[in-house]
Parts: sequence; structure tokens; C-alpha cells
Amino acid sequence: MENLPSCPECGSTYTYEDRGMMICPECAHEWSATDATEETAAVIKDSNGNVLADGDNVTVIKDLKVKGASGAIKQGTKVKGIRLVVDAADGHNIDCKVDGFGPMKLKSEFVKKN
Repeated sequence: MENLPSCPECGSTYTYEDRGMMICPECAHEWSATDATEETAAVIKDSNGNVLADGDNVTVIKDLKVKGASGAIKQGTKVKGIRLVVDAADGHNIDCKVDGFGPMKLKSEFVKKN
């Protein structure tokens, strides 16, 4: 028996192949069999093109206005221990804690890796 991939939607192991498509009988999700074999990890890069990872330290490269705050995050502010968010709908793909501002989200295009 073949080792077929689990369903990416519900995680079911009862998937089967039909005419080049993978099908999950539990949630009715269908996906291409070629997509199942090609795993592409989302890569998040900083402003200089360096690949970022969870736990990296970064520096803000320009002043960033913060909604609801009286000031801005100044250029050169160091942020320690970032956490990456791969599928961020609003483009803010870094969760972090900025000293003086607290927890917030940043866009990777406004930081550089230390």
C-alpha cells in the first residue's frame, strides 16, 4: 500500500488519489498530487534580503508611527526574540515585544537582522 499524505485541511490519514487529485473523504478537500509532493516553506526576509527565523534579533530601519501611541518607534530600535507569522493577512509578519511600547506586530520590510 502506498504512503499517501495526510489531508492538509483536517489531518485525516484516509486520503486517496483519483485522476491525479488527492481527496479527503472526511472533509471533502481536494488538492493536486503534485502539490503534495512539492513542499515549499514560506521564507520571510528582512529589508536586506536576509532570511529571518524565530528568535532572531532585529533592528528597525526607519521611524514607525504607532496608532494610538503618542510617539513613534525610532530608527535603530533593537527588538529581541521575534516570532514569525507565515500567513499574516495584513502583511505584519513579525510578532515581537518592543521596549517602551509592549507587544506588537511589524512588517519584515522595516527591519534588518542583527
